[in-house]
Amino acid sequence: MAISVEQIQAALKKLPDPNTGKDFVSTRAAKNIKLDGGDIALDIELGYPAKTQIDALRKKVIEALRALPGAGNVSVNVYSKIVSHAVQRGLKPLPGVKNIIAVASGKGGVGKSTTAVNLALALAQEGAVVGMLDADIYGPSQPQLLGLSGEQPESKDGKTIEPLIAYDVQTMSIGFLVEADTPMVWRGPMVTQALEQLLRDTQWRDVDYLIVDMPPGTGDTQLTLAQKVPVAGAVIVTTPQDIALIDAKKGLKMFEKVGIPILGVIENMSIHICSQCGHEEAIFGAGGGQKMCADYETEFLGALPLELAIREQADIGRPTVVGAPDSRTAELYRDIARRIAVKIGEQARDMTSKFPSIVVRND
Repeated sequence: MAISVEQIQAALKKLPDPNTGKDFVSTRAAKNIKLDGGDIALDIELGYPAKTQIDALRKKVIEALRALPGAGNVSVNVYSKIVSHAVQRGLKPLPGVKNIIAVASGKGGVGKSTTAVNLALALAQEGAVVGMLDADIYGPSQPQLLGLSGEQPESKDGKTIEPLIAYDVQTMSIGFLVEADTPMVWRGPMVTQALEQLLRDTQWRDVDYLIVDMPPGTGDTQLTLAQKVPVAGAVIVTTPQDIALIDAKKGLKMFEKVGIPILGVIENMSIHICSQCGHEEAIFGAGGGQKMCADYETEFLGALPLELAIREQADIGRPTVVGAPDSRTAELYRDIARRIAVKIGEQARDMTSKFPSIVVRND
């Protein structure tokens, strides 16, 4: 009996994508199904980067289709296609940037910048074109974290700035433009203007995800960014302790008020594992991030350990994802980064580029 397209679709409906939990038919990921006798060929289009998982996904689909009665050779092409997604009402995506992700915390000292840079590097390792904007004017740390301290960006046209590149990530920071030990004694309006210039005057090139390392807190700078910068979603970083969660909740509510989707919460320094004996201890408490997510009906993206190696690798400008790519911690960062990309991929697409421009003339 000849195999049919309906049989192929039925088989794919029983096959969940391990990253989305949904089948490849309902998400319209399965495309261009072709039959030649018993031979099958199709494409699987992922809306998120997954370079490290594509081979496993391809084998999984081939295995399922080869099990169909009458199936011959099976050819499956799995690839990622990242598109722009909707932002706050009244704002349009930034030229050269498809999706902006704000990584924020209610307070400093929770490891937000280290988490942000590892997420950026993880998305790059998964095949995305990634940018990193260091939005912490008063305490820029990305130059150090990315091993770019002392570097200065160029301007080819005298109007815009070329981002510096580290580990395939395009990056920009006020730290590249001032001396490392120069304090930024600026008032709020100067800070927000500087941030907007760094964002809009940088020559971002075909960036799928621009990670914005937000300054800590919920003041003027954060509110201005949230209202003027087209953000696809925000990630909240906290530690499990109550004092950090109080401020993290304020950050979450701020984004909700300005219409920015909350992609989820990351609990950093979740548990300490002794490098000598392996003993595990929840130094900052346990379960705080999960409880916050339950209270505010948002997703718990994952927990990261309090680990000496994370700090050491960050200090020498080789964050964990590139400094120890085969480590369990690097895999945790990649898992969280993929989940963030999946969450964005499930949101409404930006359609502003499809709308015609309307010009009113008085002839």
